[in-house]
Amino acid sequence: MFQTRIHGRGGQGVVTAAEMLSVAAFREGRFAQAFPSFGSERTGAPVVAFCRFDDKAIRLREPIMQPDALIIQDPTLLHQVDVFGGLVRDGYILINTSRSFSELGIGEFVQGFHAEHLCTVPATEFALKHVGRPLPNAALLGGFAAVSGHIAIDSVLAAIREKFPRKVADGNIAAARAAYEYVLGEMQEAAHAQAD
Repeated sequence: MFQTRIHGRGGQGVVTAAEMLSVAAFREGRFAQAFPSFGSERTGAPVVAFCRFDDKAIRLREPIMQPDALIIQDPTLLHQVDVFGGLVRDGYILINTSRSFSELGIGEFVQGFHAEHLCTVPATEFALKHVGRPLPNAALLGGFAAVSGHIAIDSVLAAIREKFPRKVADGNIAAARAAYEYVLGEMQEAAHAQAD
């Protein structure tokens, strides 16, 4: 089973991101579930959503306490909420920012993780460019497909197409593709740097 926890703020499409990720997994013939967990529902309040998928039926229903992957839609949460709680040591971390892990103040923390499992992507910038609104969720799913390899980009794009009306879907698909390409580029750069 592969379990993903998505952290963000109300109004950023955190719950929608988890739903689209589960639809993408379902389209690949897997069992999937997605559900949110939040206190106050006001815009800007911290929100967490969960997605798990597996090749066999999923019986679990509790929140994900030991995620295999974290998608962090709002980097301001890094020092406000325990976003990294329970993350497995070979887990994936994808953060919506153009800053590095060191610049975010978590460089030392992530040293114990696989470098190729860590990535930042300016998803909000891609969303503003292609969607016209600061909703990073679809772009982050594109980036997640690239960094994790646990879901195909085509499945993500199909899930986006299924979720939104055509014009909105087209913008989100463009943002997801841009983030996917960006993350692949970042990973290749990191691999070259490690080889040198």
